[in-house]
Amino acid sequence: MDAQKVDMFLMTNSSKLPASQMPFIRDRLLALDESKLIYLQTCDFKDPTTILIISIFLGSLGIDRFLIGDVGLGVGKLVTLGGCGIWMIIDWFLIMDATKKKNLEQLQNILML
Repeated sequence: MDAQKVDMFLMTNSSKLPASQMPFIRDRLLALDESKLIYLQTCDFKDPTTILIISIFLGSLGIDRFLIGDVGLGVGKLVTLGGCGIWMIIDWFLIMDATKKKNLEQLQNILML
């Protein structure tokens, strides 16, 4: 893939992916075939800041975990009402990294096609 397109993609989505994985992602995107570009453009990454705000207001219901795809943890938080509030507070510190990791998994799935 063209270096300019890769740089544009990374600038657009750098806040939604783990910073420690950026060199790896850049190398993989440079080696990507142009025919897979359409899959990359249709990828819908979750915004970690939005998920954090949702976690603050609706974290006791597990909505934040449902949105990023952790259905099991979402059900657990829903049943226990956020672990009586403790799990909800812990998630305020962990949900942004969890969102970035889920976005990275989604990107890796596209790169494997």
